[in-house]
This record gives sequence, structure tokens and C-alpha cells, in this order.
Amino acid sequence: MPSDPALRVKALESLLVEKGLVDPAALDAIIDAYEHKIGPRNGAKVVARAWTDEAFKQRLLQDASAAIGEMGFLGRQGEHMVVVENTEQVHNLVVCTLCSCYPWPVLGLPPVWYKSDAYRSRAVIDPRGVLREFGLELDAAVEVRVWDSTAEIRYLVLPQRPAGTEHLSADELADLVTRDAMIGVQRLAAPGGRS
Repeated sequence: MPSDPALRVKALESLLVEKGLVDPAALDAIIDAYEHKIGPRNGAKVVARAWTDEAFKQRLLQDASAAIGEMGFLGRQGEHMVVVENTEQVHNLVVCTLCSCYPWPVLGLPPVWYKSDAYRSRAVIDPRGVLREFGLELDAAVEVRVWDSTAEIRYLVLPQRPAGTEHLSADELADLVTRDAMIGVQRLAAPGGRS
């Protein structure tokens, strides 16, 4: 059974269509674009390429906008990108403390929690606590860096490549990458493993 918000959205959509204010085909095209052409799949392809192509990874870390543009993932809300890399010593977390600035061309629509006041304030004040709530417990020796997206600059986390994935193709690697890992609230695991 659909959730209460899902029912409200469906009712609103039906009303807008009934009144002739929205074309159902246009809605379907927008949804398809964000599910299949814009979104986390794009970011996952960027990450997988960085894991398999060292020259691309260096370009990505030096000029993310240009490197991402090489892959055709351009658009509004993704013009000025910076990619930050997770390592054994550093874990990166992305937030927008002012509103919900987010790199739509590579991550799609922002999750509801990303826009919440609680996440926006606590990610800066208590990033380890926030990560714990997402199920990510970091060793005390790991430095946590919080990156505040703005209208001028948006961040994408390059997660660590999971151990034991050396045999996987770029497409198989992309299947492992999640939106949450590219925001920094999750670590990735090899297939069949735990994050």
C-alpha cells in the first residue's frame, strides 16, 4: 500500500492533470529523465571510471566539472563541481547548510533527509554522530571532513573502491556505487559484502 505522502502526490498529480495544468506525458518524461538520464547512475559511472582509469581520476580531482563534462553529465546544478576522495585516513561528508544545493546531473534528485534542517545542522556540528545514525562507524583515527555545497560549488565524494573488486568491469563497479556513498554517509562493500 502506498505511503500517505505517496497518496497525496498521486492525488495532486491527478488533480493537476484533470484541470489540464499538467500533461501526463510531460510528467512521465521528467520522471524518466531523473530516473534514467540524470542521477545517481551518472555519478556511479563517474566513480567507476575514476577507479579504473588513473588519468581520468587525476583530471576528476583537479577539475571535476571538466572531467564529468567529458562523460556528458552536464547541466544545471552541476556547473561547478569539486570531487573529494575518501581514503583510509580521510572520510568526506557533503551537506548544504543554507538550503539543499546538490549536484543533480550526477546524483539526481536530493533525498528528503539531505534537505532536512536536522541533517543540515548536525552534519557540521556532529558529523560522526550523523554517520553513526546512517550505520557508518569510523575509526577514531579517521579524519572527517565536511564539505558545504553552495550555489557556486557542489561536491561529490569519490568513495573508496571496495576490496576484492579488481576483477570487476567498470559497469559492474558502477552497480556497486550508491548515491549515499557519493554524499559520504555510506561506505561501499564488495558484492555480497557489508558496507
